[in-house]
Amino acid sequence: MRSLFEDFIGGVKAFAPSRFPYFRFLIALAIGLVGALIFVYFNTPLPWMLGSITATTIAALAGVKISAPSIVRMPMILIVGVMVGATFTPEILQHFGQWWPTVVGLLFLSVFLGVVCTAYLRAFSDFDMPTSYFSAMPGGLIEMVTLAEERGGDISTVALIHSVRILVIVFSVPIIVRLIEGVAMGSSGGPRFSVVDMEAVDLVWIFGTGIAGIVIGRLLRLPAAYLLGPLVASALIHAFGISEFKLPREFLFIAQLVIGTSVGCRFSGVASATVFRIMRVGFGMSAILVGITAVFALGASYLSQFGFVPIFLAFAPGGLPEMSLVAIALHVEVAFVAFHHIVRLFLVMGGAPLTYAVLRRTGKIK
Repeated sequence: MRSLFEDFIGGVKAFAPSRFPYFRFLIALAIGLVGALIFVYFNTPLPWMLGSITATTIAALAGVKISAPSIVRMPMILIVGVMVGATFTPEILQHFGQWWPTVVGLLFLSVFLGVVCTAYLRAFSDFDMPTSYFSAMPGGLIEMVTLAEERGGDISTVALIHSVRILVIVFSVPIIVRLIEGVAMGSSGGPRFSVVDMEAVDLVWIFGTGIAGIVIGRLLRLPAAYLLGPLVASALIHAFGISEFKLPREFLFIAQLVIGTSVGCRFSGVASATVFRIMRVGFGMSAILVGITAVFALGASYLSQFGFVPIFLAFAPGGLPEMSLVAIALHVEVAFVAFHHIVRLFLVMGGAPLTYAVLRRTGKIK
């Protein structure tokens, strides 16, 4: 519990004027909001996230000094966790046993993507082996950067490649789904419940569940504790019928705006030549990821009771918060999608370093 207290104190200190870039963050948020409103106006897919990503990425590449420190993502990640957990209703839990075929398919897909993307980066870039390997893993941006640093990889390259991966997948998946299935995903997508319909007890449940979830996540030492902890706490509360509280759509829009802005800000402060060089490689890898994932999802849709859209969202190697937001906006099997991304997260975080160590020991890689 002491570490939780220390984290809280550290979080408070992170917002001190001497540490937090308030001006750059407000500029970033304003740019992201403009992008979101433009996308809302044109009724594009997932406007609050894709619009903010687009606007802040363009601004970052244009040299605008913007910033979105990781600390601002934490409350949004907490909200996403609580929102996703709320989809784990008693009815959903009855279908858990039917998900194992797609989970097995996801395991094979994750391994295949890791192998193919590592080979691609080694063939079409000048990255060394640690950089290529941990850049190619289908998930876990922060974790893969940490593992790459420990093994002598170029952490800035790994971070940029994963940022490009998330950018391309989060941007392309809604568009692909809309083109193939014709699913509506405009500004009206997502929960119908509004903040004006809320009662005070709803806020108590939302923030109480989020805080309790963080405690649970830290005690259980879960990866991405600020996401998985609230998700688990919310899922338990809804699955056992303790409460049926809902989160309003305005919370979803704010979470999308901040998370989308933070994705675009990852390209800020990096030399344009470096960004564009890595982007070329990253876009190629992301195209491979999307293409192979679509093929696997199509095949799995014929072998399971689920359609292409939920499986594609469950298999798409974007971030867990980002893909969960896409699923929420689509009203598509959110618990199913989130569960598969949780499995992938544990697989990549546990399997990637172990496999790398085995390959090094056997002389397969140097």
